[in-house]
Amino acid sequence: MRRARVAILALALTVPLAVARPAAALEAPFDAGLMRLAEILGSLHFLRNLCGETGDGWRDQMEKLLGAENPDAARRAQFIASFNRGYRSFEATYSSCTASATEAIKRYIAEGETLTRDIATRYGN
Repeated sequence: MRRARVAILALALTVPLAVARPAAALEAPFDAGLMRLAEILGSLHFLRNLCGETGDGWRDQMEKLLGAENPDAARRAQFIASFNRGYRSFEATYSSCTASATEAIKRYIAEGETLTRDIATRYGN
């Protein structure tokens, strides 16, 4: 079941949000959700590696999100800061995989799925 959830989250991240906005637009209505998603990806990147997953799967998902959004430099920096905040928040807390770390993984995957589904449904093409 976990692999299915991961696959759903990964697929949802590849759906570009085709919302036209001017180059100097203010924050889009879905930006807060995307920044939270970036933070979740950072958290999962740390936690899944801590708990034995190998590779850069979650960092790769972040790259796909950045590719789909194609943000300007300032917005890209915000995405990266959100990813790093998620990573560092757990890096400061966990030094080994624990039951609470695996529970956090489950919750973050569920939250990420909900966010991607909601954003894609409301704003995707």
